[in-house]
Amino acid sequence: MIKTSWKDAPTKSVDIAGTSFVYRQLGGGSEVPLVMFNHWGATLDNFDPRIVDGLAATRTVIAYNYRGVGASGGKAPLTVGEMADDGIAFIRALGLGTVDVLGFSLGGFVAQDLTLKAPHLVRKLILTGTGPAGGVGISKVGAVSRIPILKGLLTFRDPKYYLFFTSTANGRSAARAFLGRLKERKADRDKPIAMGAFLRQLKAIKAWGLQAPQNLGAIHQPVLVANGDQDKMVPTVNSTDLARRIPKADLVIYDDAGHGGIFQYHEAFVARALAFLAA
Repeated sequence: MIKTSWKDAPTKSVDIAGTSFVYRQLGGGSEVPLVMFNHWGATLDNFDPRIVDGLAATRTVIAYNYRGVGASGGKAPLTVGEMADDGIAFIRALGLGTVDVLGFSLGGFVAQDLTLKAPHLVRKLILTGTGPAGGVGISKVGAVSRIPILKGLLTFRDPKYYLFFTSTANGRSAARAFLGRLKERKADRDKPIAMGAFLRQLKAIKAWGLQAPQNLGAIHQPVLVANGDQDKMVPTVNSTDLARRIPKADLVIYDDAGHGGIFQYHEAFVARALAFLAA
């Protein structure tokens, strides 16, 4: 086992057809590695340290930056399909034959498409705060996010305070704790996402929301679907839809939680995810 934590994990890079992709890796052991794909606008520093460290207790965890995001080179793709293609190339570039995949929000879109395109690479799949192609409200993520982002600017708060959590006392407390955890890493932090890449990702999300539904019945891997019961970014009904359409899916919905339900309930989520991956 590699004795380190997410806040201290070194940033690495791998060259894929002339483009450098950055990632961080920690944990170890003989279990199948877990590759993580993150949300719209996220860099490596937006992965929740408690979730990464918790999952790395029993396995290798690899967190990845999309093309054109943070310190990764190239130009951010305009489609989820291109992001999935990059993800497949990344897994192969690391010499990994089989992996488990965790996708949050946009990362969940990527994880679905990746699994459908390269099913032989994926053993188990965890989809959190996400939804299917053509899902309810996904094409409107930009419109739904506009006011919370503006509110964040006006109140000098990270917009995730408003976007990922409910406005209840529990939600606000969880938001403060989560945003505090994102600041724990002091050295070797990733570059912030450029506005151009941020907007290109939004176009990819809108296109996913307008895309024709995929045949999720073709996903034969065991799948864990998790979300909060009040997700306004990717409405919670999409999680129910995923669990209904994927043959081997289990669904977990957290009470009084929004888009970032797995961050609010990180201890329960890590325990459930580890049990799912170990089964």
